[in-house]
This record gives sequence, structure tokens and C-alpha cells, in this order.
Amino acid sequence: MSTFMIEPGTRLAGRYRLEDRVREAGGCTLWKATDETLARPVAVRTFDEGFPRIHQVVTAARAASRLTDSRISQVFDADDTAGQAYVVEEWVVGESLTDLLAHGPLEPERAAGLISEVAESLTVAHAAGLAHLCLSPNDLRWTSGGAVKLTGLGVDAALHGVTVENPAASDAQGIAALLYAALTGHWPGERETPLPPAPLFEGRPCAPRQVRAGVPTTLDTLICRALFQEERRGQPPLSSPAAIAEALTEVPRSIPLPIAPAAAPSVRRRTSTAPQHMAPPPAQQPYQEPPRRSRPLLGRALIALVVVLVMAAIGLGGWAIGRAVGPTMGGSPSASASPTAGSGLAALTPVGAPEAHDPPPGDGAENNEDGGLAVDDSRTTAWRTQSYRGDPRFGNLKDGVGLIFDMGKPVTVREADLLLGSQPGTSLQVMVGDSPEADAMQPVAKRSGVAQPQVKLPIDNPQEGRYVLVWFTELPPKAGGGEYQAELFDAKFRGSS
Repeated sequence: MSTFMIEPGTRLAGRYRLEDRVREAGGCTLWKATDETLARPVAVRTFDEGFPRIHQVVTAARAASRLTDSRISQVFDADDTAGQAYVVEEWVVGESLTDLLAHGPLEPERAAGLISEVAESLTVAHAAGLAHLCLSPNDLRWTSGGAVKLTGLGVDAALHGVTVENPAASDAQGIAALLYAALTGHWPGERETPLPPAPLFEGRPCAPRQVRAGVPTTLDTLICRALFQEERRGQPPLSSPAAIAEALTEVPRSIPLPIAPAAAPSVRRRTSTAPQHMAPPPAQQPYQEPPRRSRPLLGRALIALVVVLVMAAIGLGGWAIGRAVGPTMGGSPSASASPTAGSGLAALTPVGAPEAHDPPPGDGAENNEDGGLAVDDSRTTAWRTQSYRGDPRFGNLKDGVGLIFDMGKPVTVREADLLLGSQPGTSLQVMVGDSPEADAMQPVAKRSGVAQPQVKLPIDNPQEGRYVLVWFTELPPKAGGGEYQAELFDAKFRGSS
């Protein structure tokens, strides 16, 4: 019996009644069917006459049937000994990742939650010696029962004749591609999908943060480590589903997702051409950037006040002792030394570590945890911006990023001394204000196309304010080209308070 002669109502193995043809591609037809013995819906694959890989598909299906992980769609039956070969699988009702992205990219926590389930299920599969190798947005489904289902394990690769030398790395790249798609709405893989392809730079997909502003740095880095199989931010490549699953445990994630009521996959019926009408799913809430971390201004102010009171008490005590005891053996008292002798300017020391300033459309992170490296008096450690591709103006994603220094009280900055990275091309500004927001600050100095690492910026028209912002507006190229990144090894300010 040949597939092209099969019609709805045909029974296979005396129990699987074919009902609706879902799709046909590459010599294989997927049907919705009913298992009349167990009275349940099933998915059945049949094959065209002369299909060359029937034995490989059936063998892969039988191997997949041994898996019991509930997140992997189950294989119930497979046979190629009778006149018509077939594979019987679980009928999964729900929305694919492609369907979910019709409403726009997912929130980062929800995307991480979905993909972590995929990574964990494929970790189980790889432990059993099985791989997927053909992951696409249509293989990830969110069921009407509120669970993740991964379809096509082993079978899809056999259908397309896909073999690879390193199955673990291949599936790691596939998982990263799914996470990329969930966060950006674009597909970075080579297989054609209903999603628009990811934009390319020098022949490979741009990083997620270059496609959509607001993608968290941690997820952007994780994706690049797996998708490109390369080191990022000093972290090694992620070369297996288990490695990605482990990395995602460190990322905030949310399950379950608020999903619209799911309908069964659309089918093409031969018995009727009447259109089917479905109510549109309820609109999802638009993505909102996560709230920016509040700065502990009150705590810093109290610390600064205590320091001032202690210093005042010490000064008064010394003055009183001097009056009581009289001049010292050296004769007249010496003049107090300036922290910057000969310049007439005092060193202005920030309270605590500076914080990254990355306003929307940025996510507020921009390596915030490394801010203290710009004031640690070391010429070997630095705060760095993230890497951007395609354009020195942050890949055309944003206007700038910077570091905010909290001086603890209003000061007048008259000079900024900055130590940058060795690559020329940085453009920056120094801004001062009473609020830690760039919009409330006044620019007091700027420099474009900096050629030397050491930059001394005299401020001719100083402004008084508590906060100082070093604001980068253009980045130098990284060594090797193709990407742009600024470095700030040291920042010192002088003036008066």
C-alpha cells in the first residue's frame, strides 16, 4: 500500500484510523488519527512509496520510545515490516514557540523557563544516547495542560538524513537558537522556519542584544557561548544540553506561562473546504523592562555624615589641645598639605563603587558588578562596556552608557583624569548633577576620538553637584576588529567641596 492512495478512514495495523492530513513534506505525511483500541487521538507518520530512509526513521522512533521523560512527546508504535510503514506518536495539543511569538518576543524570565525545560529534557535524552539534531520553533510546544513538550526527537533527524560528528554540541546550538528566537522573535539557525531570520554581521547572526534592546546580559552571553561555541566574558563555550541546563539554573525564570487557550493544530481536510473560525487569543501584556536597581542613597549619605562628624571632632580636639599645650618643638605650625600638592585642587573621592548607567532601551546592567574596578587604584583592572557589533555607536542600539560616581555631597569638579584602554577612538563626556539620572545632569567636558589611554579633562565652566557621570558616546574597536568596546581602568576627579 502506498501513501498517496491512503485516504481519511484508512486503518493501519487494524487499530489506527487516519482522520485528518496535517501536513506533507519530503516524502512523509503527518496525520491526526485515532487509536481505536485505546480510544485516544494519536499522530501517525506515513511514507511515500520509495522513500529512502524508512528503516532509519522507524529505528530512530523505536529508540525514542524507550524514553519516559514527560517533556518529550512519546512514541507509541513503529513498524516497517508490513506493506505500509508507519510511526505512531503522542498527539500534542498546544501552541508551538512559533505560535507564541506571533504575539511578540517573550519576557526574559518566561523564555528562560521554557528553554530550561528543553535543555533538561535533552539532557535526559543524551544520557540515553539519543539526540534531536533538528530543533526548530515548531518542535517546542506549550500544551493546553500547561506543560512543555518537545517533538521530533531522533525522528526528524532520520527523516532529513541529518548526521553530525558532535551531537551534544549540535543540540546545544539548537537550544541556544530556541532561546534566541524566544527573546528576539528571529531565528538564527540555518533551517527555514516561519520566523524571520536573524540579521547577520560578517556572515553570522548578530548577538541577541543587538537585535532587541533589553535582552539581559546573562542570557545574551549564555546564547553566544552555545550558539557560536566560543568563549564569552571569560566563560567557556556551552557544548551540551547539560551545560546549558546548568547555566540556566543561575538565571531567573518563570513557569508557567500565561498562554491563551490552545487549539488543536490546524489540519487540511479533504472532506470539507469550509473555513474554520477561531476566537483570537487574548492579547498578552507588552514586555516591560525589569525595574532598575535602586541606589542606597540614604545609607551612603549617613555614612558620609558620620565621617564628616568624626573628622570635625578630631579637628576640634586637636585645636583645643594645641591651645592648651602651646606651640610644638618645631616652632610655628606648618600649613596643611593639599592632597594634590601644587595644583590647588583637592582629590574628590566617591562614596562606594560607581554604578553603571544604561538607560532604556538598555537593561540597566552594562557590567554593573565591575564598576568598582574603575576606582581600585589598579592599572590592570577595568570596568568595560559590553561588546557591540556593526557600529561604534553601540551597534546603533542606544545613545551611550557610562559610570555614575556618587560623591556623597555636592562638589565642584574642576578636573577629570581618566585611564582608558589602549585602542584609540573613544568619545566621551563628563557630566555633573544633583540627581543620578543623565537627563538631570549638565555636561562639563567632552572629548572625541581619543587617541591616547591617559585623558586629562580640565573643566573650564564647573558645575556643582553630588553625582559625576563618565558617559561614553562612541566606542573604540576591539583588537581583531568587528566589535566595539570601551574600557575604563581608572577615574580620578579633583576640585572642591
